[in-house]
Parts: sequence; C-alpha cells; structure tokens
Amino acid sequence: MQTLKLSDLIALGFMTFALFLGAGNIIFPPLVGLLAGDDMGPAALGFLLTGVGLPLLTIVALARVGGGIAALTAPVGRVAGTTFGVLVYLAIGPFFASPRTATVSFEIGFSRFFDVGTGPLLVYSVIYFAVVMLIALYPSRLIDNVGKFITPVLIAALVLLGAAALLEPAGDIGDSRGAYQSAPLVQGFLHGYQTMDALGALVFGIVIVNAIRGRNVTDIRLQTYYAIWAAVIAAVGLALVYVSLIYLGATSAGLHPDATTGVPVLAGFTQQTFGHFGSVVLAAVIVCACLTTAVGLITACGEYFSALLGVSYRKVVVLFCVCSMVVANLGLTQLIAVSVPVLVGMYPVAITLVLLSLMGRFWRSAPRVFVPALAVATVFGVADGLNAAGLGAWVPAWVNALPAASLGLAWLVPVFVAVVAGVLFDRLAPAP
Repeated sequence: MQTLKLSDLIALGFMTFALFLGAGNIIFPPLVGLLAGDDMGPAALGFLLTGVGLPLLTIVALARVGGGIAALTAPVGRVAGTTFGVLVYLAIGPFFASPRTATVSFEIGFSRFFDVGTGPLLVYSVIYFAVVMLIALYPSRLIDNVGKFITPVLIAALVLLGAAALLEPAGDIGDSRGAYQSAPLVQGFLHGYQTMDALGALVFGIVIVNAIRGRNVTDIRLQTYYAIWAAVIAAVGLALVYVSLIYLGATSAGLHPDATTGVPVLAGFTQQTFGHFGSVVLAAVIVCACLTTAVGLITACGEYFSALLGVSYRKVVVLFCVCSMVVANLGLTQLIAVSVPVLVGMYPVAITLVLLSLMGRFWRSAPRVFVPALAVATVFGVADGLNAAGLGAWVPAWVNALPAASLGLAWLVPVFVAVVAGVLFDRLAPAP
C-alpha cells in the first residue's frame, strides 16, 4: 500500500496553505485590524471562524466524501447540486477570485511604478495568466511546482513581514470604529466572507485529493487522512498570518486612517519599516500568494468543467485564463464592489451545506434535512445579498426585522428552524 513520506505530507500541507493564501487573505486582515482597533481580539476570532475554521471543516467534509462537491451536494439532488457547484466554481474562478489575484498583486506590487492608465494592468494580466496557464496545464506536478518551490519563498517573506509587525509596530493600537464598536465579533465574521476561503475550500478539496492520488495513494482512508492533515497544516499557517496582519492593521492607524482596503495599510507599513526594500518584499509576497491561488483555482475549475461538460481539460484552462484576464482589467475596486453581495448571498448555503455534511451520520435520510435547510439558506442568503448590494427596498420588511438581520445574518434563525423541522421530520417519518 502506497503511503506519503513525511516530506511529501509537509509539501502537501504547504501546497494547501499556498492555495488558500491569495489576494483577499492578505488585503482584508489589515483592514479588520484597522477598523477593530482595541477590539481586535473578538474581531480576529470572528475572522478566524470564517477564514480558517470553516475552510478546515470544508476540507474535512470533502475528504470524507472523496473530494468532490458533487458528492457533498448529493442529498439535494443532481440539478440543485450541479447548479450550486457551477455557481461556486464560476465565482471562485473566472468571475471574481481568479481575476482578483491579478488585480491585487498588480495594485500592491507594481502599480506604483507606472502612471495611471489601463495599459500596465493589461500587460501585467496577460503575463500573469500566461504563467498561471503554464503551471495549471500540468496539475500532476502541482505539489512539486507549488509545495516545494513557490511556497517556501512565500513563507519566508510572510515571516519577515509578520515579525516586523509584531516586533516593530508602526504605532499604538487605535480605537475601534464604525460597526466594529458594537459588534466586533460579527463584523470580523462577515469580513472573513471576503477571503472566499470557504468557497475556495469547496473548490480546492478535489485539487488536494487529486494531488494525493497523483502520488499513487489509492486507499480511500489514507486519502482522507492525508487531506485532513494537509488542511490542519494550512489552517495553522493561515491563522498565524491572519493574526499578525490584523495586529499590523490595528497598530497602523496613523499611517492611513481612512483606508477602505488593506492595500494602503500594507504598503504604508512596509515603506515605513523597510523603505524601498519593503516594497520589493511586499511585491514578492503578493505575487507568490496570488499566483499559487490562481493556479489552484484554474486547475480546480478545469477539472470540474471538463468532467461536467465532457470537454478537454486543457481547453477549459485556456478559456478560463483568458476570461480571468479580461475580467481582471475591470479593476480591483469594481471587482470587490460586485463580489461582496454575491458572497453574502452564497455563504449561508455553503456554511449550512458543510455543517450538515459533517453531521451526516445522524440523519436517517439526508435529503429530509438538507433540502429544507438549504432552500431556506438560499432564500434568506439572497435577501442578505440584496441588502449588501444596497437593494434593501426589494427585501420584505419582516425579513429585515429578523434577529441579526441588521448585521447581515438574517439567515441564521430561519435556517436553524428549518434544520430543527427537518430533523424532527426525519426522526418521526417512516424509515426510507
């Protein structure tokens, strides 16, 4: 029976860590720290719940069913499951996450060296996605390409940045502001949505399992075991990165007090701490992090749509790289503005799906619990998404009167009620 060596397992964990550590994972934690200020403790906890805890649980759930989103959504039927899968892969692939990796790496790493205009971003995005395409066309070598070569460079740069934030902070911890003054835990939780880590985990699960299979590990239990350990390694790494970046933001209020993203906070800190060398370090961190994430996203999308549509994996990879390049040229601000309502609408479904899947052994008939719970999560997730898009007038008043609705969590109570009702029906109805 084929097993992984310790070095291969560590490389797998590094690969998983690098796949998750993309654009949003670096630009949003400093903003959380900046806004939370002296309330950064509960804010960080909320951020870690959606940015670390939920992706870890998602990888575990996917590993238990073989790594594919289709198996995870099986209890709701093929049509509903495929629809959700397509939406997840498009959101995490060519529509939002993949293009964002290019725009963020350009904005932080290179935009300061060019005059305002679309030309430099266009040239950069063409080169960027050409590199992504070349790596993604050879997925069986993903562990070697990412886990053993690119990730160590990324980790070294992050260690340097994190150590500087902890040992040489830019200033004192500022005061909390805005919604963080009254609900730092919830605001941190919601900001964690924007990392797209939970949706990314739904995509990366199959990448991780296939990477293990690529090492000739055929035993299902071993595949699950290795996938869980890879997720744990990645979770520890992500938690350390998030905590250090949140602290960096909390102690950098004097640099860019009116920042709306973490980009100027990071840029200001590195410039003050390292000077021009800091700009080079930051560019290296961002480019490596975003590149590895984009490779994972495009690889996963290629495998999913190739199997779904029966077309060549290589054709899907090329098409999605071209689409991502085109969307990236819309710019970072527009991408973030459009993605937030979509993520707010999709996350309730993803969270409910993962938690119910982990409790699968308790259901006599999974569809009896999954179908009502996910239907309710979809409806109220859409309502929260409309509110996030500034279209609250389209949402019935009674929905906005629900507990936690003002915080963007109108779905919590209805989904809980739907789960309870589904469980009662599952227990009281005749066995299927």
